[in-house]
Amino acid sequence: QVQLVESGGGLVQPGGSLRLSCVASGGSLSFLGVAWFRQAPGKDRDFVATISHNGGRAYYAESVKGRFTISRDNAKNTVYLQMNNLKPEEAAVYYCAASRTNYSLHRSDFVYWGRGTQVTVSS
Repeated sequence: QVQLVESGGGLVQPGGSLRLSCVASGGSLSFLGVAWFRQAPGKDRDFVATISHNGGRAYYAESVKGRFTISRDNAKNTVYLQMNNLKPEEAAVYYCAASRTNYSLHRSDFVYWGRGTQVTVSS
């Protein structure tokens, strides 16, 4: 059973940057696609970015293209989300999730979830 733990959240000013990490235990991420989602209070959990098992493919929500970068280090069983130029409306709990497949754009494929890390964007 793959277990995921996110870290790296915190308080940042608008326009600032954060790098989130998602570390897996109990299994290897090397063959699994991984994605980041986020959920603000009272809102749905939205897709942010996904990356294929080997890092060769990535896909982003339109709202974060050009500002966020998803990457992975399979040797460390870790996936990252570099977030630049953060906006107040992007404050949310950020979750990572691992897929059944080596790359997925479909939320239903993501079966392993972390508990999330809080990102607050405020001056």
